[in-house]
Amino acid sequence: MPYLVPPHIPPGRLADSVQPALPVTDHLLLRPWRYTDAPAVLAAFADPVIQRWHLRRADSEDEARDWIDQWQSAWYCETGAHWAVVCPASAADGAEEVVGRVALRSLTPAIGHAECAYWTLPAARGRGVAPRAVSVLARWAFDEIGFERLELVHSVLNEASCRVAAKAGFALEGTRRRGHLHADGWHDMHVHARIRGDDVSR
Repeated sequence: MPYLVPPHIPPGRLADSVQPALPVTDHLLLRPWRYTDAPAVLAAFADPVIQRWHLRRADSEDEARDWIDQWQSAWYCETGAHWAVVCPASAADGAEEVVGRVALRSLTPAIGHAECAYWTLPAARGRGVAPRAVSVLARWAFDEIGFERLELVHSVLNEASCRVAAKAGFALEGTRRRGHLHADGWHDMHVHARIRGDDVSR
């Protein structure tokens, strides 16, 4: 049975290209995950704040590497796009620091929709890392790939994520009742969205 409209984003838009690194600022970069990032992933999912809003934990670096392998594969399967948020190596010590993660998940290229997800490690919180990273990811998704709508969904109890969404230009559209099961039970979820052409300059 033929479709009445062609895919909004043609198949292969991601899979036929190399996942790019995306500069955020001189001191912040989004880059594809590497297996050597496994200790940072393990540390992130040991953090009580991150655990509160996620359904899984990583119990070893091997498990964290498995997750990274899945994140890398998702690009070529066009089911997700995942970046490490890093402070690039400085001339002083040559060390690169992973401070968080941003991703597009629940990709539906045919209709140009995806969901933004993110977390930051404790040392990076309160520095504007998450909203800047999410903003750069959204701009890339709209301008380079052609997405039409991006959502950002979080528990109504997660006030920090609500602030990130607002700062990144994602308008609050409503509440999805009992939208997600967390370890402590069902949570109502705020649904934020940003669409192509939204004025986010304010």
